[in-house]
Amino acid sequence: MSQVQEQLAARVRAILGADVPVREVAMFGGRAIMVDGKVVVGAEKDGALLVRVDDARHDELTARPGAEQARMGGGRAMGPGWLHVAADAIDADDELAFWVGVAMDHNRAAR
Repeated sequence: MSQVQEQLAARVRAILGADVPVREVAMFGGRAIMVDGKVVVGAEKDGALLVRVDDARHDELTARPGAEQARMGGGRAMGPGWLHVAADAIDADDELAFWVGVAMDHNRAAR
């Protein structure tokens, strides 16, 4: 795991808090952070964030700065509900907390 990736994963863990059981798995070319067996976010090697959100909010959320449709290594779209958020769009902790919160809302609803 790259140092940038580890730092991002640590920031996500801090936002989630010690009382949230987190599992980390190498996935999607990054480090997936899972809660209740489902991907919440992924820390990418370049410091970007892969975010799992409610499909119904996909268009609304891709309108936010730095957010776009997530793509696989070959360039194929991952589908609605999978977003890529650029590293510079989550420099501030409040922006990262927003994305982790949106992902956790989806995670809780998907139970």
